[in-house]
Amino acid sequence: MTRFLTALCLLLSLFALPTKTVLAETQDADFIVAVVGDGVITHNELKSRLAGVLRQLEKQGTPLPPQDVLERQMLERMIMERAQFAYAKESGLRIDDAQLEQALGRIAAGNNLSPAQFRSALEKDGVSYAQFREEIRGEMTMARLREREVESKLVVSEGEIDNYLANQTASGGNEEYQLAHILLRAPESASPEQLQKLRLRGEQALAKARGGDNFAELTAAYSDAPDALQGGNLGWRPLSRLPQLYAEIAGRLGEGEVSDLLRSSAGFHIVKLLGKRGGNGPVSIQQTHARHILIRVNEVTSESEAKHKLDIVRERIVNGQDFAEQARLYSQDGSAAKGGDLGWLNPGDTVPEFERAMNALKPGELSEVVQSPFGMHLIQVIERREKDVSAERQRTVARQAIRERKLDEAYQDWLRQLRDRTYVENRLEQQ
Repeated sequence: MTRFLTALCLLLSLFALPTKTVLAETQDADFIVAVVGDGVITHNELKSRLAGVLRQLEKQGTPLPPQDVLERQMLERMIMERAQFAYAKESGLRIDDAQLEQALGRIAAGNNLSPAQFRSALEKDGVSYAQFREEIRGEMTMARLREREVESKLVVSEGEIDNYLANQTASGGNEEYQLAHILLRAPESASPEQLQKLRLRGEQALAKARGGDNFAELTAAYSDAPDALQGGNLGWRPLSRLPQLYAEIAGRLGEGEVSDLLRSSAGFHIVKLLGKRGGNGPVSIQQTHARHILIRVNEVTSESEAKHKLDIVRERIVNGQDFAEQARLYSQDGSAAKGGDLGWLNPGDTVPEFERAMNALKPGELSEVVQSPFGMHLIQVIERREKDVSAERQRTVARQAIRERKLDEAYQDWLRQLRDRTYVENRLEQQ
């Protein structure tokens, strides 16, 4: 349990909402280190975030770059978080307390604890529960923003699927690669001088990587990617789930080898192959037969109104009324005429929040109200089955793999555009 909490707190400390928690030690006189939109980041806030990260990285024995370099990296993380939170607020996206409590309940249940036991375990590990709640709210906000602004807008063509399947057949499609990367993000309208400065910085990082410097330390010092303080490790992935630029280079690298300095619309990249292994594709998949009732959220119906309507419908179903009949009466989805029946669903057929909620249900079980980019849902799982992979399923798998690849690239582009259109005054850079 303690190991889980330590890992979770590290993750949250890297991407969490900035807090106003005062460090136990005496703080220096505070001052503003960055202006983001109409808000500010203070030096004490930066020190608080940095102190937590340093404690966790030192426990793991991760080599650290110089203090000033790490400070600038952390400030850039905080700037990107503030930009996203400001945009979420401006566009009306928020996580209310009811949704937050549901998420906290799932986290507690995932650790086989009641909410009260989970809170006690956190506090025993020295984690403020109030702070933890807001960090989870921040993580949910950024995830919802990513789904709404990037995932829901991705399009995969039939031609892309044909090319993917042809390439997979030609290459065998059975290998997985573990890559680490460094991203030096370029502004969308970068001048030649800015690009040259970035290129020189990238060549400096590349020379150090090829000279044997610790790659995880270099990512912390140089990378602008969200995973920079985690060593830039992308985990084990088949080529199909890597960004196109990385997939093209991965097959040509030997284990431990570092790529040349790569250029994309996002900026400059350095890729290192950490490992390579063979794999056997799945011979079967789990399908879920489910049905749902959808109330859409729009300018006429707010999130709270949609949730209230579905709470009433849910109570009727729990008290014995027929799900299909309620779906025909109230659902605003095309499946309403079929009693909300979605048929057999494969992994990746639905948006992530719907799929996560559906996968948590047992056959016959009715969900609480679930929110997705489409609105509010009630979900019921009818049955599940294992099915051999067919040609149709291969296309579905291919579509999902292409989406994941494009998502990485599209999300980085979206973050870069958001950063460019947000007013940012980084005062550390002026020192």
